Amino acid sequence: MKQLLLDIKPAAAPSLQNFVVGRNAEGLSSLLAAFSGGQPRFIYLWGEKGCGKSHLLSACEAIGMRVVDNVHLLDNDAQIDLFNTYNQLKDAGETLITAGLHAPTQMGLRDDLATRLAWGLVYQLHPLNDDEKAQALKQHALERGMKLPDDVVDYCLRYLRRDLPTLMATLDALDEWSLTAHKPITVPMLRKLLQLNLAL
Repeated sequence: MKQLLLDIKPAAAPSLQNFVVGRNAEGLSSLLAAFSGGQPRFIYLWGEKGCGKSHLLSACEAIGMRVVDNVHLLDNDAQIDLFNTYNQLKDAGETLITAGLHAPTQMGLRDDLATRLAWGLVYQLHPLNDDEKAQALKQHALERGMKLPDDVVDYCLRYLRRDLPTLMATLDALDEWSLTAHKPITVPMLRKLLQLNLAL
């Protein structure tokens, strides 16, 4: 069993290439342009939890871009620090990617910081619809080397919490169980896994 667990492929790290775009193509395109050294240099992403902000910021950070997440949680001193950082990077011709829950002017930030964040490009990220979530699950399974039947995807989208982290974590657990048990992934296996989790 331990040997089987060692052979499980970890999920691919978040990247700009494996981001499931949905209705967020323009924002992704601007991030790719910023990474390649083109304009724009300052991008602010906002949207509800589960819309992809963390994925994109992790991807940007991994390729060496400066990022600041959860701007809406910054206290006054941290807001002043971000304002100063913004100005320093602007003067140096460098890039900064920031993100928060709402648009810059709708979070009660200091006026000077809200104005700075709104100077660059601002994109609202939209959560994935069911078809896009299904695509994301299939892509995740492919990266792990899983054989994922369509009826298992349908079951996940119908009966599980609909945020991607929960869906992905369920797939990972299902993959582990399938490898350990030497059995293919099926809806009955998924049901049994969910029942066991409820019993814990």
